[in-house]
Amino acid sequence: MATRVGMVSLGCPKNQVDAEHMLYDLKKEGYQIVSDAALADVVVINTCGFIESAKQEAIDTILEFCTLKNEGRIKAVVATGCLAERYRDEMKKEIPELDAVVGIGSNSRLPEIIREIFAGSETVCAYGSKTELPMEGGRIISTEPFYAYIKIAEGCSNNCTYCAIPAIRGKFRSRKMEDILDETKWLAENGVTELVVIAQDTTRYGEDIYGKSMLPELLGKLCEIEGFKWIRTLYSYPERISDEFIDTLAAEEKLVKYVDMPIQHCNSEVLKAMNRPAGKEYLLELIEKLRTRVPGIVLRITLIAGFPGETQEQFEELCQFVKDVGFERLGCFAYSPEEGTKAFKMEQIDEEVREKRAEIIMNEQALVAERYNQSMLGRTVEVVCEGFDRYAECYFGRGTADAPEIDGKIFFTSERKLRVGEYVTVELYDTLDYDLLGSVTELGGEED
Repeated sequence: MATRVGMVSLGCPKNQVDAEHMLYDLKKEGYQIVSDAALADVVVINTCGFIESAKQEAIDTILEFCTLKNEGRIKAVVATGCLAERYRDEMKKEIPELDAVVGIGSNSRLPEIIREIFAGSETVCAYGSKTELPMEGGRIISTEPFYAYIKIAEGCSNNCTYCAIPAIRGKFRSRKMEDILDETKWLAENGVTELVVIAQDTTRYGEDIYGKSMLPELLGKLCEIEGFKWIRTLYSYPERISDEFIDTLAAEEKLVKYVDMPIQHCNSEVLKAMNRPAGKEYLLELIEKLRTRVPGIVLRITLIAGFPGETQEQFEELCQFVKDVGFERLGCFAYSPEEGTKAFKMEQIDEEVREKRAEIIMNEQALVAERYNQSMLGRTVEVVCEGFDRYAECYFGRGTADAPEIDGKIFFTSERKLRVGEYVTVELYDTLDYDLLGSVTELGGEED
């Protein structure tokens, strides 16, 4: 009987793509992949190590499966991903129950490492060069079958003072466009209708190998591929959103009118301390340009509250910015001091103050989101069906304004049975916190 392997992937979609590559390699080598990790012989935990809360989640997950190992329910536990890469010696020392600690550069060795574990090796530690992280090769798609992520680059060279990603993942490195196009054609041929383009900074794509940002050209070529209905781009840095990018977004029908920007702050002094070149005036001009040239666009931003040195006045400026601009989607995180970053050595604000400031921003955004949702009532929107809620007795899904696993949902009724991945037209009639309620008025797909 083949050794059963379960994968638990934590953190961002970029990490999830890495997990999908590892699952493919394991299956190719004869391992049996099981969906319930608790029923596996070996559990691989693909960790996130970006901020404190993510690190704690990863550690808690590792300890949970080590407990199952001690109870004899599973045989081995392997840690890989960002936490394993970032804390190599500490992982082995602090969690001796781990059978292997695998850095991102050794992901492709995972089938071999598991064989070593069962051959009786002590804790296996493997740390290949970061540049050896596989960006090509087969994948086992772990999302719902109608959507998938396509990672167009790895690493980051922005060197924001608060961020550990360059140290964990290495410098920014793009994939060749032809390799990306080959993979996306395979996704389309296998039933993917919503493609989500990701990288640590998608707008930087191509600069390292083509000498300039090639994201607009890449997006144009992706739109030519038959089968995709929606193409969405995440992690677009405001400093690199060009007129060409905006023109492409406006012109291509398949590109959903949704821009995800990690702005992080609006105060120019705070942004400078973060090593972010944009200032408040630039951001306001960019937002106005996007909303003027792409009617109906949905802007999603991320912010950091409580960055070292942020004064009360600068925080109040950020609050006013959120109120005045009225972003359709927003996430705010309390600053997390990360060792090895420049900001870690700066004078820190108390954790309680940081958390409170982030909470205030999200409370402000709740009011903005409520007004936005109210403005949507009475409208009809295209929605992809993601499933049926037995308790609410209705379907749920997302519109173009909602990225998978990030934004809200639309709950809706239908007179006939729908299939997951089917696109329908829904009339919106009520709100539910960050979500919307509606009913199908026109069926967008073929009947079963």
